[in-house]
Amino acid sequence: MHKVLEQIKNGLIVSCQALDGEPLHSSFIMGRMALAAREGGAVGIRANSVSDIVEIKKQVNLPVIGIIKQVYRNHPVFITPTMKEIDALAETGAEIIATDATNRLRPDGSDLESFYQEVRTKYPHILMMADVSSVEEAIFADKLGFDIVAPTLYGYTEETDGLKIDDHDYAVIKQIVKEVKNAKVIAEGNVSTPEIARFVLDINVHSVVVGGAITRPQFITQRFVDAMQK
Repeated sequence: MHKVLEQIKNGLIVSCQALDGEPLHSSFIMGRMALAAREGGAVGIRANSVSDIVEIKKQVNLPVIGIIKQVYRNHPVFITPTMKEIDALAETGAEIIATDATNRLRPDGSDLESFYQEVRTKYPHILMMADVSSVEEAIFADKLGFDIVAPTLYGYTEETDGLKIDDHDYAVIKQIVKEVKNAKVIAEGNVSTPEIARFVLDINVHSVVVGGAITRPQFITQRFVDAMQK
């Protein structure tokens, strides 16, 4: 097993992201957030943008799953959508690069298979993570050769809008673990409580990514307020 995959096995990866317009949008703050995550026991960080990744790597010696969220002409594929973003992430030294691996065409009109082959040809040694929205997409990404698959976009595409990873007794993650043969399966997307994280780890996922439940205080606050106002 690749040493990075071994390093994150059975552990918690914390997604340290704050988008433009959010209160914590700052590479400095994301670096400190990553430091806090490491002190809490995180084994890896997921981060968005070159500046955030560079700062995070100054603060922690943990594997980074790098993404760049870039919207082209309101196109729905925006997680590391083109080679431009791949090239920029490769420069940061991120150990893993994640990309939208749904069945949708990319902003430049290419499909996932041709995009993946282009990335692999140019960067054969970088670990690639497939953010998918369905079991079928996970199977296809596995067959292409992705090192990691995750249902990151389950609930965030037109076909899966509103669905959550713990729906129907975690059926989607259970099926992905069952069907994916070579890639490591990471649980990501709506892992909102420690209990969900523990449960999916027991389903034999490789590791677990948690973001908003740890690093987005405005949404954590809103959950408390909503519960108190019921």
